[in-house]
Amino acid sequence: MKAMREAYGEALVELGKKNPQVVALDADVSGSTRSALFGQAFPDRFFNVGIAEGNMAAMAAGFALADKIPFINTFAFLMAVRATDPIRSLIAYNKLNVKVVGAYGGFSDSYDGGSHQAIEDVAIMRSLPNMKVVVPCDEYSARASVEALAEYHGPVYLRLSRNEVPPVYNETNCPFVIGKGNVLAEGKNVTIIANGHMVHLAMEARKLLLAEGIDAEVIDMHTVKPIDSELVIKSAAKTGAVVTAEEANIIGGLGSAVAEVLVANKPVPMEFVGVKDVFGESGAYNQLLVKYGLDTPSIVEAVRRVIAKK
Repeated sequence: MKAMREAYGEALVELGKKNPQVVALDADVSGSTRSALFGQAFPDRFFNVGIAEGNMAAMAAGFALADKIPFINTFAFLMAVRATDPIRSLIAYNKLNVKVVGAYGGFSDSYDGGSHQAIEDVAIMRSLPNMKVVVPCDEYSARASVEALAEYHGPVYLRLSRNEVPPVYNETNCPFVIGKGNVLAEGKNVTIIANGHMVHLAMEARKLLLAEGIDAEVIDMHTVKPIDSELVIKSAAKTGAVVTAEEANIIGGLGSAVAEVLVANKPVPMEFVGVKDVFGESGAYNQLLVKYGLDTPSIVEAVRRVIAKK
């Protein structure tokens, strides 16, 4: 297993080798975000701005106007809160080609507690006009997302996890198109739509559900915005029930995006697995996932509840 942040740092270096227009900025946490790998490879294209997240975003806007492709890096909660003003007013408003990378998403900064855990970043970034939001699920999709972000011209928020996570994809099989979800397993009784670390857990839940005679379709919805409406509607029409699973507040994130599509196009029973509008606390990562209902048994229980509503 490899952490998404590690795969991201390596992929950023590879991108830098191919594209001299790529630059990276960090707010004094490059060892944690792994943008330091880019800095070691291209010291003249790497800028540590210090503990000044807002200034970093404003500098990136200037780089974008000079035809560079800036990747800005810091912890997800800092990116979504301290840097939101220039991200909104300069980058998103002007549709600038800046890649906004939030590391340590969800509970993955586990021991630093609720002040450093990012449960609201997806909702905040999703609410910004012109901003796309991408949440990969493993090292392979994290690598693929870097390429996809570079090819897309415009602002994108990329959310990464600190922890090592089991692979969902592999080197030869990792389709990644911004705005297009991936069906990992077809099913007929319920649809589980997940992203981030929850994708692996959704696949584990599918195995347990099969033993109960429940055939679950599992979708990796790595792009929260724009959501793959066509896939959501198609799968919901087939299974008649939907469960979303995300390592974020259930208000404003993946679950909200899916619900908005369904209520307007194909209303079906739905359940939400995610953080129930509370802050986290300090502790071991896996223990926090269990406490806040972000584990495999919680997905299984949500499926049972939604099946009962059909």
